[in-house]
Amino acid sequence: MTQLEIKREAIRKPFSRRRKSCPFSGPNAPAIDYKDIKLLSRYTSERGKIVPSRISAVSAKKQRELATAIKRSRFLALMPYVTS
Repeated sequence: MTQLEIKREAIRKPFSRRRKSCPFSGPNAPAIDYKDIKLLSRYTSERGKIVPSRISAVSAKKQRELATAIKRSRFLALMPYVTS
């Protein structure tokens, strides 16, 4: 291969990303529960925002369940809405 072909190959595929698997799917996956503050706090930022699924690698269905559980625990004052 010439040097030009090597450069073209490098431009086409800079790096390949491995698809992350959902932590809530599988046989030993934890259940999403609004009372499990330790689990829910892993999916909120330092400021109290819900982390998006593209960062946390949670599937769309489980992300909706997670958001509902976080909102429910906030409403019941188990989790803070914001942290200052």
